[in-house]
Amino acid sequence: MFLFHSIFQGECSQKCYDIFVLETVCVAWFSLEFILRFIQAERTCLFLRTPLNIIDMMAILPYYITLIVDAMSEEKKPGVAGNNYLEKVGLVLRVLRALRILYVMRLARHSLGLQTLGLTVRRCTREFGLLLLFLCVAMALFSPLVYLAESELGAKQEFTSIPGSYWWAVISMTTVGYGDMVPRSIPGQVVALSSILSGILLMAFPVTSIFHTFSRSYTELKEQQQRASRQLHRLEEREQSMVLDS
Repeated sequence: MFLFHSIFQGECSQKCYDIFVLETVCVAWFSLEFILRFIQAERTCLFLRTPLNIIDMMAILPYYITLIVDAMSEEKKPGVAGNNYLEKVGLVLRVLRALRILYVMRLARHSLGLQTLGLTVRRCTREFGLLLLFLCVAMALFSPLVYLAESELGAKQEFTSIPGSYWWAVISMTTVGYGDMVPRSIPGQVVALSSILSGILLMAFPVTSIFHTFSRSYTELKEQQQRASRQLHRLEEREQSMVLDS
């Protein structure tokens, strides 16, 4: 159940051990980088409230929490209460290990595309709200219609309830189409066609504004990086000239 314990008890394969060692090295490097940046920060409170730094902490802390909880669980005596405790600890550890996917979010610090995506999401909260509102209104409209068409006129009933039809409405309007719920009657198919066309039109309105915001944000971030690189180049040239003059 526990990775740290199984490695030293011989219950884990060599590949699992190699992955554990690799993760330990990566987390140690990330921790050292975070501590150095924290020490050099002028305002520690502002540093800890920065979104990228919060992501760094959420990616690093699960590793240490996993080791601490694993070590504490080994001290518990076996028994009914101990088994319940181990089950709860195992669930917590699985959730913490799932948070390791946040390592990928660290790329946002060095990726212009991910920075642009985050800035676009922050600037387009109203557009995303409109997109969600349009989707909810259309879902509330087409779900009862397809349920009525299939329950009254359909040859095969796959729509057991109106809340159960919400899933079909979302999948249809987003043009995903899993095919797990399909209207069989002609009125149901007409409702399905209407929901698909309405979903395409309703989702296209806010997406256009989101696209323009994304393009504008990308241009702004690219210009900021270019200005920063020029300032760094000028600073290096100034330092070199001062060294030559001295």
